[in-house]
Amino acid sequence: MQPKDLLALVEEFDHPLYVYDAAVIERQYLRLTNAFSKVENLRINYAMKALSNISILKLLKKCGSGLDTVSIQEVQLGLHAGFTPDKIIFTPNGVSFEEIEAVAELGVQINIDNLSVLEHFGAKHPKIPVCIRINPHVMAGGNENISVGHIDSKFGISIYQIPHVLRIVENTGMHINGIHMHTGSDILDIEVFLYASEILFDTAKHFKNLDFLDFGSGFKVPYKKGDIETNIEELGKKLTKRFLAFEKEYGRTLTLAFEPGKFLVSEAGFFLAKINVVKQTTSTVFAGIDSGFNHLIRPMFYGSQHQIENISNPKGKERFYTVVGYICETDTFANNRRITEIKEGDILCFKNAGAYCYSMSSNYNSRFKPAEVLWKDGKGHLISKRETFEDLIKNQIVIEI
Repeated sequence: MQPKDLLALVEEFDHPLYVYDAAVIERQYLRLTNAFSKVENLRINYAMKALSNISILKLLKKCGSGLDTVSIQEVQLGLHAGFTPDKIIFTPNGVSFEEIEAVAELGVQINIDNLSVLEHFGAKHPKIPVCIRINPHVMAGGNENISVGHIDSKFGISIYQIPHVLRIVENTGMHINGIHMHTGSDILDIEVFLYASEILFDTAKHFKNLDFLDFGSGFKVPYKKGDIETNIEELGKKLTKRFLAFEKEYGRTLTLAFEPGKFLVSEAGFFLAKINVVKQTTSTVFAGIDSGFNHLIRPMFYGSQHQIENISNPKGKERFYTVVGYICETDTFANNRRITEIKEGDILCFKNAGAYCYSMSSNYNSRFKPAEVLWKDGKGHLISKRETFEDLIKNQIVIEI
């Protein structure tokens, strides 16, 4: 998308505003499937927690994607978007047993990461196929907040507990049809990912009637010019070769599954906000926008970096700005960042705003959530309305005091 297109969308739909480029999502999906084109049965399950708008789900369904879900509400959204239960996998953590049973009743693939839950479910529902999520104890991602495969992670069943798993399976007679792992986000070294994959293959050998192996995701996308990213093409060549060899060893055709979220939608997203104030202090020039961590919390929560451009003045002289929000907290998006000269009323564009941005937004400070627009075929389509005061109070019940 061009800056002029984004500015036109701000004129049409107001600000702040989330915009998603459908062509980028389609490109990323095709890039992943092409990288693993030699695998007979490949399944991409979009991790919808990254961005759960129904129109985005429908777009990915059209691409051929399934869904990775973590709550019964996500399952219900997926069904509402037209996905059939067999195209959805449910990978929760710490949810109630009743929620797992309710999802199982919908016909969705269950993925369990807890020994006690596995035993309880197997004893009660031995005929329902179950996938097991293992913890490979591999730190394959970035910082500890987004790496979930390390030894102290709350996710997965430790590989050292496989004897316990096998005993539960034998005692309950339950059917294990898949093995799953997810090491975390921002995978920098594919050799580490391949090392973790060997642990998945070794675990799979213990189970004779598997249908699929799920390698998770966490593929890194570039956040700024010159930034490194996961080499999907190289990973495709190396993991495909190993997977095909394992299929021969295992003696049957298996499905290779991934659950990308950020990889598919991050680069497609743009967050647009207007400059409210430019404030000079003794040491800093603050550029204050009409938003805050209520709309985009990742920089404060994860320390993530989003490239910021002044699309109202793209060819201006660069100056150093600290970009902040209007929330009554410290909500700093960028410290001393080089941005073309900013004045009040300009529109800033935050890139890589497709994943874990709108989906993590809130009404903190009683602010409204922004609108969302899908850019497709050269036109902007409104896919969620900007909230109003009525939305803010619709679930509140006023009592007589």
